[in-house]
This record gives sequence, C-alpha cells and structure tokens, in this order.
Amino acid sequence: MNPLNLVLASMLMFPGHASQAHATHAPAASAPVDKLMQKYQGDAPGASLLVIRDGVPLVRQGYGMADLEQHTAAAPDTNYRLASVSKQFTAASILLLAEDGKLKLTDSIRHWLPSLPASTDKVTLQELLSHTGGLIDYEDLMPANTTQQLNDQDVLRMLSATSKTYFAPGTAYRYSNSGYVLLGLVVEKASGESLPAFMQQRIFKPLHMDHTLMYVRGGPEVGHRAYGYSQVGGAWQRTDQDLTSATRGDGGIYSSIDDLALWDAALYDHRLLSDASRKLAFSPHVKVVGEPYQASYGFGWRITGDTLWHSGESIGFRNVIVRWPRQHLTIILLSNRNDPEPYRTVLAIAQSFLAH
Repeated sequence: MNPLNLVLASMLMFPGHASQAHATHAPAASAPVDKLMQKYQGDAPGASLLVIRDGVPLVRQGYGMADLEQHTAAAPDTNYRLASVSKQFTAASILLLAEDGKLKLTDSIRHWLPSLPASTDKVTLQELLSHTGGLIDYEDLMPANTTQQLNDQDVLRMLSATSKTYFAPGTAYRYSNSGYVLLGLVVEKASGESLPAFMQQRIFKPLHMDHTLMYVRGGPEVGHRAYGYSQVGGAWQRTDQDLTSATRGDGGIYSSIDDLALWDAALYDHRLLSDASRKLAFSPHVKVVGEPYQASYGFGWRITGDTLWHSGESIGFRNVIVRWPRQHLTIILLSNRNDPEPYRTVLAIAQSFLAH
C-alpha cells in the first residue's frame, strides 16, 4: 500500500475531527515520548505531536490546551499557525507553476513585480526560494510608528521604495521573509488566482487536506483553532497576532498534524509534484549561515544529514516538521506557545524510533 493509502486508512481508524481521547500511541513509545513532551502537558498552552512511519501513525497526540480561556484541549485535529513551515507550500506553488509553464525559476522577480527597483533586476525566483536574493527584510523597513498589521502589498511597497540590498543575488545566504512574501505575490500574478485560492485548488484539495487554509482576515475562519500564548512574568498571556502575522507567503497557513500527514505522504511520489520538482526542493542549493543549526537550504526545506526539515515561529507559536525519507519516518510538533523551541525535542523523540 502506498503512503497516502496507509495514511487514509489510519485516518479512518482515527477520524480527523477526533478528541484527545482518540489519540494513539505505540505502547513501546509512550513513556519516553510523554516524558519529552512533559512541558506541554496540563493546564497550559500545548502541542500536537505526530510520529508517522510508512504511513502509519505511531504517535498522534494532543498535549495541554489549544485555548486557555475556553479550556479547549489540544488534539490531533487542532489547527496551528504554521508560521515559516508555510514556506514549503509557497515553494511548492512556484514549482507547480513552473511545471505548468506559467513561469521559469530563472525569471527576474522584477519581471513579475515591476514596481520593484532596478537593483532587483538580477534577483531570480530560484534565488528567493533558497534565500540567496539579498533583499532587505521587511521587518527592518517597518516605520517605528507602525500600528496596523502589514499585508503583502505593504511589503511590496516598502521593498519598492528602497534600492538597498544585503548582497549581490546568488552570492550569499540570508534567511528572507521578504523573498517568500514576494513569491506568494508571484503565484498570484502567474496563476491569476489569489494565493489562498491557488493553494486550496492545487495543493490542499487534491491531497484532502480539508481543514488546512491560508488564513486572511475576513476570509474563512480557522476551525479547531489553537491560539498563541507567551509567558510573561510567570503567567501565560494570549499573544496570537502581531504586526507581521498577516503576511501570507512567508507564514500564513493554518494546519493540523492530521492534515500534514497527508502532505508528508505526497512528498514521497509524484502525485503532487514531479520527480524533478521534488529533487529541486530537496537539493542543497546553499549552505545555511547565521542560524544555530548546521544545514543547507533547498526550496522551502532545510537539509541536515538524512533529514529534510523546517521550523516555524511567530508570536505564540513554535513548530517543526522533520522528515527522514530513507527511513520513511516523519515527526511533526506544532505548539501554541513561545517556549520551548521544538526542534531538539523532535530529534530526541526520534532516537527511539530510528533505533528500530
């Protein structure tokens, strides 16, 4: 049975809109996993954890609370703001449009967004995908008196008003939210659809990720939503949104571990992306610098040893997906709190599963 059918079979056993009582644990894994997840338990902001091998969920569990005020427990179907885990979906959207012949990865960003300054003429889409475009971070361009949330058009306007860059395109690595916001706008230009609609039609719907969406205020609401929290003075305060929480291509998707199981399954074959596109996404285009972990960067993915992974953090959320494709093992940890950072927790959880 292929990975998707195995996942779908598991979803029939453990329906997507399940309560915490329907979570699953492989008995041998339960004690060490629960110990590593101890910080997320109890009457505090929590997490949802998936360990899946060969399409079978070995751990599928919610811990703690998705909504403290309503005392709603986190569960496998809880939807979290993915933050930068969204970047792999933006990259996939660009790759799909390249397959369609609607754009070329070697296109200049200015070809698609002509309001950008002449200094961006040689910045290509593939350089933005790998964070080698050298564009200024939009966070550094925000006026000090900003009080309204930025949207993608605000980012485009700010970048269009500066000719500054960090370095010549293709000569260095610097993680760039600006680049992925612009890539989302290119998806809209090339497809003729809004970014949320394109992802819905080309990614989420075909993969039956029925509860995943790119959230925009005034659009469809997020069901089974986790709200973000930060610890302030020893107490948890809701910190669900900030001034940069409304941009889309760099971090705007909400999803659950159940839906991300379906995404993970699709990355093993060509049901969504061609073999060539997946090779591009998962190939090391540049060495990562300025970050605390050794890695190379593909298109929307970090690459470290045998793993493909990406973290995502925004105010009140900390997430990570780590894939071991050769072992057909994936671990996803989504959390609605500012601490702890989950990557090392996932690597620790993986040890007992990689040993078998």
